[in-house]
Amino acid sequence: MAGKEGNDHTSEPLVIAEDLAKRFGDFIALHPLNVRVHAGEFFGVFGPNGAGKSTFIKLLTGQLKPSLGRVEVLGIDAETESQRLKANIGIVPESESPPSYLTPAEFLEFVCTLRGISDINEKVEYWINWFGLQEKRNTMCRDLSKGQRQKVMLASAFIHEPKLYFLDEPFANLDPIYQRKCREWLLNHVAEGGTIFLCSHVLEVAERLCTRVAVIDSGKVLAAGTIAELKLDESESLEDVFIRLVGHTIAEAEGVTDGMSEEE
Repeated sequence: MAGKEGNDHTSEPLVIAEDLAKRFGDFIALHPLNVRVHAGEFFGVFGPNGAGKSTFIKLLTGQLKPSLGRVEVLGIDAETESQRLKANIGIVPESESPPSYLTPAEFLEFVCTLRGISDINEKVEYWINWFGLQEKRNTMCRDLSKGQRQKVMLASAFIHEPKLYFLDEPFANLDPIYQRKCREWLLNHVAEGGTIFLCSHVLEVAERLCTRVAVIDSGKVLAAGTIAELKLDESESLEDVFIRLVGHTIAEAEGVTDGMSEEE
């Protein structure tokens, strides 16, 4: 898959997925696929709800074992050395909250201790302030809003400053101010040589951030490349591309809804 101009694809890829697939019983969550992501890329995987995006990112980060194929990230086998892999990357899982019985400050201190960070107080204070959580630093996480809990999860991923991040719907529940602040931080990270692997269903994210994208549905990669490469012509919007590839139209969706009875 071709990369955006300016990215160096002559180096060894940081993320390698070869014939990667996942089955749960008779259900195929992810059909065999091959993906390579190089340093300095902002790679996005986009698809509708239930497309297999979260399964994909869990396989790449050693949270799930593949049914077929292999994953290598930073030269580490994701299946056999998952703990070593997790120690060297940043992960923001979808819809996951920090421990309810800890405060934001306590949770970030715990993460720093777990990751062997020496300047714990300095790191915790920096990210508490960066995310505007000063007044909530000593509030139990169970009493935070969804957006505040998401900020804590992002801070816990950013705090050890890895070069490679895996982000699953990272902007969920964030207000527009912090969505923009996080976008700018991530773009700066990539500009400085870092790498992002992101999963989302928000097409605006692809247009604003990604150097390359893959569109996935029903566990299959339908297309991959730069946004320009995915368009048939200049008049086609990214939304048009998405609907064309996924194969659903607004009319079809409305037709399904109209055909349902109230009991359904």
